Amino acid sequence: MDGGPPTTRRRFLLTAGTAAVAGIAGCTGGRNRGGDQSPTVAILAAGSLQNALANGLKRAVDVPVEVEAHGSATVARMIDEGQRDPAIVSVADVALFEAPLSPSWHSVFTSNSVVIAYNPDTAGGKRLAEAGTERWYEPMVDGDVRIGRTDPDQDPLGYRTLFMLELASRYYDDAPNLRAQILEREQIYPETSLLSQFESGSIDAAIAYRNMAVEREYEYIELPDQINLSNPAYAEDWYSTTSYTLPSGQEIQGGLISYGSTIRHMSDAAVSVFDVHTTGRYLEDHGFLLRDQFPTYTGDVPQSVRQATERSNANRSRLDGPSDAVPAVSDITVLI
Repeated sequence: MDGGPPTTRRRFLLTAGTAAVAGIAGCTGGRNRGGDQSPTVAILAAGSLQNALANGLKRAVDVPVEVEAHGSATVARMIDEGQRDPAIVSVADVALFEAPLSPSWHSVFTSNSVVIAYNPDTAGGKRLAEAGTERWYEPMVDGDVRIGRTDPDQDPLGYRTLFMLELASRYYDDAPNLRAQILEREQIYPETSLLSQFESGSIDAAIAYRNMAVEREYEYIELPDQINLSNPAYAEDWYSTTSYTLPSGQEIQGGLISYGSTIRHMSDAAVSVFDVHTTGRYLEDHGFLLRDQFPTYTGDVPQSVRQATERSNANRSRLDGPSDAVPAVSDITVLI
């Protein structure tokens, strides 16, 4: 396959929200704003959603929201072990709703793709830029690039990195066993701080989600659809041929990247937040991939949820641009 210049994107820098530790997130709580007591909706979410929730969702909801972000496998474990009891839980892989969470229903509301984000100002980043979309793995195999990735035992991005490299070893003619040639334990960082390693100078590149690169205005190499886990056309014959077993013994099969969300504690406030969370245009602004059918549902979906999201989608389809109809008066505390 011929090499070529990398496909890159430059986007407006969306700064991270102010982080503050506010204790353990509960299902709902009270927050006094101007003397009025308002319900607080707690969301426990995948780390890759953190910035979008803190900076996109907060402009579109009219109740206060608390967001705590971790790797999705950690999110599932914290709930399963009783460490957290949020109103809404959102994970980067709906397989985690099969076990250990097993809610009675959930939505699939967005997707993503795996990319190679890089710093073009470092020697390793320049090597990647020169290698391009079809030869990006060569400087990695040669050891010329300091790589960052996440832990496959903690979050889906970690095991999707393994899936991507396994698929790449089949896709490229001269790239056998890329996992063994490229990966080292020392490359692992928490998902919520992976790309901040660029600022510290610890890495030249990161195997990341597209939205993570878009949000932080990093250059990135767009990978072929056959290996980036974003194209439904390759879900059955390609993506599903990979798998990873979590420490719990649960086997995760490769597939299309699908973010899922559910409400664990129903209330009017939770439904209103869930509606915007799963139908809002802020997701696309933050680099996530949307499809016309989103959100889709599995299980016994409450009628109030289905009606709210169907109404929002109908309203959105009539608009030419992003909607500003919902007042932006929410305060969000991000818990790290």
